[in-house]
Amino acid sequence: MQTTSLLLDRLHDAGLTDVTAVEPVEGGMAAVAGLAVRPDAAPLFVKSFADVPADGLFAAEAEGLGVLRDRGALATPDVVLATRELLVLSALRERPAGDEAFWERLAHEVARLHTSTVHDRFGWERDNWLGRYRQENGWTDDGYEFFARHRLLRWLPERRVEAALGPEDRRALERLCDRLPELLPPRPACLTHGDLWAQNVLAAEDGRPALIDPAVSYTWAEVDLAHLWCSPHPPEAARFFDVYAELTGLDAGWRARMPLIQMRQSLALVAMFDHDWGAAEQVRALLEPFRH
Repeated sequence: MQTTSLLLDRLHDAGLTDVTAVEPVEGGMAAVAGLAVRPDAAPLFVKSFADVPADGLFAAEAEGLGVLRDRGALATPDVVLATRELLVLSALRERPAGDEAFWERLAHEVARLHTSTVHDRFGWERDNWLGRYRQENGWTDDGYEFFARHRLLRWLPERRVEAALGPEDRRALERLCDRLPELLPPRPACLTHGDLWAQNVLAAEDGRPALIDPAVSYTWAEVDLAHLWCSPHPPEAARFFDVYAELTGLDAGWRARMPLIQMRQSLALVAMFDHDWGAAEQVRALLEPFRH
C-alpha cells in the first residue's frame, strides 16, 4: 500500500492527474513499480525508487528503449514520461507461457539486433545505468580492454564487492583480465540490450516479444547471450539458444564461456544486494584457476 501510494502521489505531481489508482506489480529487483489505472484511457506502467535516484537514470533508460527500437528494430514500450523521480511507459503484456515459437521469434530479433549494428568501437555516447549503479561506457578500441576495465574491474571499488572479495580474489581477477585474449575469441562490438534476462522479456499487444530495462552499449553480443543463458529462464527458452546459435554461426564451444562473460553480472549482483543469490561464490569459483 505504501509503495502504490508513493507512485500515485508522484504521478499526480508529474501532471498525470487522471490516474485514479496504482496496482502493484512484481518482478523488479531494484525499483518499485505498478500499473497506473486511468478510467478513460489505457493503463500505464510506472517505475520509481523509494528515494530519489541519480539524475539522468530514467532518462538513460528511456533513451535505451528508443535506441533498441530505432537502431535494432526491437519492440519496446512507448515512453510516456521520464523525469528524475519517475518513468512512465505504455503497458506491455506478460509473455506467453510454454510457447517455444515466442522464444524462436525473440532469437531472430536479437540475432538481427546483434548482426545489423556492428560498430568499430566499444562503448556508448555516455555512461548509463545498470539498476542504480553507473555503467561506465568510455569509448575503447579494444574489446578485451573495454570488458576488463568497464565490465569487470569497475566493480572492485564498490562496498559490498570489497567485503566479498579478498586481496587474493582481486589479484586473481586482475590476472583473469590480463588473459582475456586467451580465454575468449575475438568478437566485434554491436548494440546490446545490456540486461537481457527472462524477467526483461515481455510481449507487445500483438504478441511480439518486447524488451524492457535496457543498459545499452556497443559491446560483445555474447554479453546478452550469457545473461539469458546463466540466469533463470523457462524450459521453452531452450529454443532461443538453438535458433540464435544457428543464425549467428556460434561455435560449438559457446556454452563453456558463458559463465566467464556472465561474471560481469555476478559482480554487479554482489555490488547491489546484501543477498546476492550465490553470485560471490560463483565469482570466487571462476577465479580459482587465476590465484597463482
